[in-house]
Amino acid sequence: MYAELPTDPRPRGLAGTDEAGVGVQLGQRTAIYVYEAPVRLWHWVNALLIVVLIATGFFIGRPLPSMPGEASDAFLMGYIRFAHFAAGQALVVAYLARIFWAFVGNKHSRQIFYIPFWNARWWKEVVWEAKWYLFLVPEPKKYEGHNPLAHLAMFTMFNLTLVFLILTGCALYAEGQGQGSWWFAAFGWVIDLLGPNTLWVHTLHRAAMWVMLVFAIIHIYAAIREDIMSRQSMISTMLSGERMFKDDGQ
Repeated sequence: MYAELPTDPRPRGLAGTDEAGVGVQLGQRTAIYVYEAPVRLWHWVNALLIVVLIATGFFIGRPLPSMPGEASDAFLMGYIRFAHFAAGQALVVAYLARIFWAFVGNKHSRQIFYIPFWNARWWKEVVWEAKWYLFLVPEPKKYEGHNPLAHLAMFTMFNLTLVFLILTGCALYAEGQGQGSWWFAAFGWVIDLLGPNTLWVHTLHRAAMWVMLVFAIIHIYAAIREDIMSRQSMISTMLSGERMFKDDGQ
C-alpha cells in the first residue's frame, strides 16, 4: 500500500492512490515525483512511433494513386512501408524495455500493467472519475499516478490493444518474409489463430489501429482538459515527472 500522506485539516475530497489505485488523503502543497525518466522517455517515444505507424499504416491499407513514369523512379510506397516496419520493430523494443522498467522502477512504473479487478473501492473510483469527465460531479479527486479511469484505459490500450497490434503486425510482416523465415516460425501461429486468411488478419490489424487512434485523440483531449480543470498537473508531469497539486493548503 502507498504510505498515507499528512492530511489537510480542511479536506475537500482529496485523494492519492494506494497500491491498488484507491484514494488516500493528501496534505499540504507538495510535488510528488511520480514518473521516472525512462517512463517519460518511453511515453514520448511511444507517441512518436504510434503517429508514424498510424500515418504509414493508413497509406499501406489505402495506397496512393499510381505515379507517372517508370516504376523504378518512384519508390514512395517502399519508403512508406520501410518507415512502418522500422517504427513497428522500434515499438516492440520500446514495449519490452517498458516491461523491464516495471520490474526495476518505482511503484508508478508498474501501474499500467495491472488493475485491481476485485477491489470494489477501485471500481467506485472509476465511476467517480467517469462522472467527473461527464460533468456530473463538481470536482475531481487527487491521485499521485493515473486516476482509476485513466488507469483502466491505459491497461486496456497498452496490454490488450497494443499487444494485439504488435502480434498481428509481426504476423503480417512474417508472411512477407516467407514461411522459411524465423519471423514466420515465431509469428505464423497468429495467422492460423485469427484466419482464415491474412486478409482477415490485416482487417483486424487495421481495426485495432483505428481503436488506438481514437484512444490517442481522447487521451490528448483528457490531458489538456485535466491540466486546465482539475486540481493536479498533467502535461507538465510527463515532462518533469512531478505531480503538482494546485490547491493544497488553500
